[in-house]
Amino acid sequence: MTTLEMQFGRAPFQYPPPIETEVNHLAALFASTPALAAYPPRWLAIQALEGDEVLVRDIRMRGGPALSAALDASLERLRAIYGDDLDVVIVDQRYRFVHTLASQAVTRPATPPLTLSDRIDRVVTHRWLGIPIFLAVMWVVFKLTTDVAAPFVDWLDSVLSGPVSRWIVALLGLIGAGGGWVESLLVDGVIAGVGGVLAFVPVLLALYFVLALLEDSGYMARAAFVMDRLMHALGLHGKSFLPMIVGFGCSVPAIYATRTLDSRRDRILTGLLVPFMSCSARLPVYVLIATIFFPTQAGQVIFGLYLTGIVAAVGVGALLRRTLFRSEPQAPFVLELPPYRLPTLRNIWRQMWERTSSFIRKAGTVILATSVAVWLLLAIPVGGDGQFADAPVEQSAFAAVAHVTTPVFAPLGFGHWETSGALVTGLIAKEVVVGTLAQAYGGAGDAVSVDEEPATFSDDLAGIVGGFGAAVADALRALPGIVGIDLAQDEEESVAEGLAASIRTGFAASSGGHSTPAALAFLVFVLLYTPCVAALAANRHEFGTRWMLVSLLGQFAIAWLAAFIVFQGGVLLGMQG
Repeated sequence: MTTLEMQFGRAPFQYPPPIETEVNHLAALFASTPALAAYPPRWLAIQALEGDEVLVRDIRMRGGPALSAALDASLERLRAIYGDDLDVVIVDQRYRFVHTLASQAVTRPATPPLTLSDRIDRVVTHRWLGIPIFLAVMWVVFKLTTDVAAPFVDWLDSVLSGPVSRWIVALLGLIGAGGGWVESLLVDGVIAGVGGVLAFVPVLLALYFVLALLEDSGYMARAAFVMDRLMHALGLHGKSFLPMIVGFGCSVPAIYATRTLDSRRDRILTGLLVPFMSCSARLPVYVLIATIFFPTQAGQVIFGLYLTGIVAAVGVGALLRRTLFRSEPQAPFVLELPPYRLPTLRNIWRQMWERTSSFIRKAGTVILATSVAVWLLLAIPVGGDGQFADAPVEQSAFAAVAHVTTPVFAPLGFGHWETSGALVTGLIAKEVVVGTLAQAYGGAGDAVSVDEEPATFSDDLAGIVGGFGAAVADALRALPGIVGIDLAQDEEESVAEGLAASIRTGFAASSGGHSTPAALAFLVFVLLYTPCVAALAANRHEFGTRWMLVSLLGQFAIAWLAAFIVFQGGVLLGMQG
């Protein structure tokens, strides 16, 4: 007799005698019931005792009152012995059998061999090396999304503000609608607004490519493990870092990702901290302002903003843990580290396309509607002798509305109606800030009107193809810059020069000549201020109106205070434009 037979009897596997008796009793009754002939009798008896709701309902419907009474009697007898944990006892008995069988059939070495994942983890999750490696990975991400993607941003922006705008103007001229408000709506409204945002699609593609690469390889789970010690300072654990990583893409799915956390305390606290992780919608604003004011240090500035968001989350989390969540216990942390895998191009492209297409759909709906609304406000004259769609921007309805909010931002160095109005529209979607700035400062319109000689269609096509080739060459030269090798030959960035000059002039005027600290303060405010309405709606849906208001008002106050400190501190230090 084998060990298994000695432990479990002559049959390969049996339950404890009380359970086995009821299983055999019910199996015999089910076998004699023709309506249940489709089910194996013993299997059906075990499932019924485990409490499978679908099968129990089927048994009662097909077996009639007598069979239902027999099942209830068996359950009552077993619950008198095992209590309400009958299903646990049955499952546990099967696991014991499998464990015993595996321990006899499988021979394991005394010291399990180190796998490739184990050897990599010894470095990547090292107590002291883990966080520097994580920061180095993030540095590569931001260099790719700024320096390497920047040539494609310039190319796409030039295509939209140049050939595409000219083609639309020409088509309108052919149908007799040129030179009027329709042309202004399409060129100054749709292209300046939506096009100004779509120009940053290459940046998002680069960001989502690297994030997909890290997720598919298995490194993201290691990042959560490495950040566990830091998360403890917030009263959380490393598992909460996963929604925060998702927050670098978009705050809405990140807030819903808090459902994976076991404790309601952890879900609420993580949901309040997620918006401090700079979402991809803010990235176009960073690239625009950093390229204009810090052209040679744009990557470092954007990297610093992401780190600032993490530091802000740490500080706010520590404060909340000691105040609102002081009496709440912390849940234990359990995380499975998957083996490292070689990412597949199919999975990477699928993730890139799903996330970027969501951004493009938003550009075709929310951003389009907002751009048209902003254009309408810019087209309506308020005072003066302007006409519809031909009024100076400073005498438009948009300027009148934006002027109401300028006193709030004046101490921060960007108290002009163009920037304050852009921040207000940014509550709808952060990407809209770029489009609103382009419309308010008139950068896109300038780009279309500077053509001295009309270009032919073939000239435009040749320029598009040639510009793309130049962008590819510039991106390849920028790749060594990730490790500090500069092959870009100090080329000057070109963010629609008319728009860049207007923004520089506007910041200089609103800050009293201190445009550099004002630009930094603006970037910090965009990083920290109230998330978009979609994120607020997700917050309210998951945590309730109270916590949504905490997020809305709390982040605005934090952003205002941080921007005030940056600007006033920069002025005190003598930072100029």
